[in-house]
Amino acid sequence: MNSLGRHLLVELYNCDNKILTDVRKVEEIMAEGARRSKAHIVDVVFHTFNPHGISGVIVIAESHLAIHTWPEYNFASIDIYTCGSDVNPWKAYNYISKKLKARNVTAIEMKRGLLNMPGKTLRHKPE
Repeated sequence: MNSLGRHLLVELYNCDNKILTDVRKVEEIMAEGARRSKAHIVDVVFHTFNPHGISGVIVIAESHLAIHTWPEYNFASIDIYTCGSDVNPWKAYNYISKKLKARNVTAIEMKRGLLNMPGKTLRHKPE
């Protein structure tokens, strides 16, 4: 079965909480993760919550990377959703988890847009 995309659901535990409160640093790490996966960045939106926590999205031509941080628990959750075969979401995952200094991680990959079209290459955008 062919799929249109790959979606990583990532949980990062025991991260550096100082990094998880620094919106500029988190944005920089997420954007570099996108670049290392060979994604094409379209837009970047990040928000800091009061008293703490960050949510952000890196919109890529191939879909998105999103993060939500809970510095009070040293925890972050991340979605890395990519379409097509040119982007490797695991490269973004490896970079981001290392830079957030996660000591424990869980990650699962889901295939998105499973289509029964044998022998046909699925394109995530028109030619």
